[in-house]
Amino acid sequence: MTNTLYFGDNLHVLRDHIASESVDLVYLDPPFNSNANYNILFKSPEGAQSESQIEAFEDTWHWNDSAEDAFDEVMRSGNTDAFTLLRAMRDFLGDNDMMAYLAMMAVRLIELHRVLKPTGSLYLHCDPTASHYLKLLLDGVFGATNYRNEIVWKRTSGHSSARRWGPAHDTLLFYSKSDDFTWNPVLQSHDEGHISAKYKTADINGPFMAADLTGAGTRTGDSGRPWRDFDPTEMGRHWAVPKKIPDELVDTTNWESLSSQEKLERLDDGGVIYWPKKEGGFPRFKRYLTAGVSIQSVVTDISPLNSQAQERLGYPTQKPLALLERIIAASSNEGDVVLDPFCGCGTAVHAAQKLGRQWIGIDVTHLAVGLIEKRMKEAFPALEFEVKGRPQSLASAQDLAKRDKHQFELWALSVVDADPWKGGRKGPDGGIDGIIWFKPDGKKTEKAIVEVKGGATGVKDVGRLAQVMEREGAKIGVLITNQLPTRAMERDAAAVGVWENEYTGRKHPRLQIITLAELFQNKRPDIPWVDTSVAKKARREDTTEQGKLL
Repeated sequence: MTNTLYFGDNLHVLRDHIASESVDLVYLDPPFNSNANYNILFKSPEGAQSESQIEAFEDTWHWNDSAEDAFDEVMRSGNTDAFTLLRAMRDFLGDNDMMAYLAMMAVRLIELHRVLKPTGSLYLHCDPTASHYLKLLLDGVFGATNYRNEIVWKRTSGHSSARRWGPAHDTLLFYSKSDDFTWNPVLQSHDEGHISAKYKTADINGPFMAADLTGAGTRTGDSGRPWRDFDPTEMGRHWAVPKKIPDELVDTTNWESLSSQEKLERLDDGGVIYWPKKEGGFPRFKRYLTAGVSIQSVVTDISPLNSQAQERLGYPTQKPLALLERIIAASSNEGDVVLDPFCGCGTAVHAAQKLGRQWIGIDVTHLAVGLIEKRMKEAFPALEFEVKGRPQSLASAQDLAKRDKHQFELWALSVVDADPWKGGRKGPDGGIDGIIWFKPDGKKTEKAIVEVKGGATGVKDVGRLAQVMEREGAKIGVLITNQLPTRAMERDAAAVGVWENEYTGRKHPRLQIITLAELFQNKRPDIPWVDTSVAKKARREDTTEQGKLL
């Protein structure tokens, strides 16, 4: 299998390109406007609409014809349990943003269940806004008996809230496709405070803590009988031999057939029983300090990404690489296929590649796909992977311009290595679609303004770009057009003049017009010394400011 990034709606990609029972692990972090006023999410379509932070889904998560179609698709899917739950939710919630989200998720979860191998697992990452509804849907799609864990990740150190407990965690819902699912023991580091507080004693085998050898309540079997004059019944307890025994120290031959007293003798022979110096003190079990503790369902040792984190790419919802590494290590093996259908900035596929897994990433925004492509090439320079779904010809680019103006703009910007203005968010752009940062003398940073037009263009577009260049102090402006420029457009562009690079002596047209056809002929803006490190720094600063606004 070739590692692959898909640009497109994950529902269509799953149905058209991903074979049944071909994936070992699915991780998904579906976007949702959890920061909106909670009550707004439940208003009818006639009421106020929530403003989605995830621009590509601003229409998807509203109750409309698409949501109704998704609801009907679940009805026709043959999964009666999933549809019964979805219909009950609709009766309870009504037709609103939340219900649209659940309908869209239900039809996708059915497809994700189809592509999973019988030994596969799924982790759905969400916040508490919708996690309870999603868990019911997962019960319907995967079966309640295949629920494995609710994992809580402490995603922030603190969050003030005036009239409720501060929301500081995300939820991960862990389901398997069957009882025979892949699982690898994974250890996390011990807390240093716990070690110093509990493991104060040591012997030749290392530090240990003295743990109980008895449990609460009396028993009538051998676990209730005395051993070496110690009678647990007198204390209202019984012998409770630990299930995890250091077999490198203790002879565990035929262990399950031994009585409690025989097991205690074996433990003592192995030197793993601690005898208190206090007279009459009950013997205890030496629980030695291990290399780590098994991963727990409450994750507090992986911090969220701060604004200065080296791996930070500017996505407000970006998850730490360590969190995805832990999930992938536990629920897949080397060479297995990991799928992320909402791959965003690509943390899951990055972790999969780092751990020797194959991977598939899907995202509906070209900005995300381009970002992941750059991320993977920088992290793994020799890595080969395919990118499918984005325009490969003039006709397909023109088709994208008709279907989705915003995604067309983002694609065109990526072709000329321009950073999308304000992170590619929809809304007023002030005549700027993107910026190309460059250092004409290797020191001072300059910028070129990029404007993309997929429809009709004319002289007025050239004039507007010239005005924006003047306003922004940009040395160069680039107008990408679907149509051939008219002679008047070429005349007005030439009238803007040329910019001379004092360092090289070369002259560059200040306002350049490039057509879509020329992009596919590998024509690029005439800009000196494009410095990608400058672009990255500028992008980080810009997205940090956006994060503050969100």
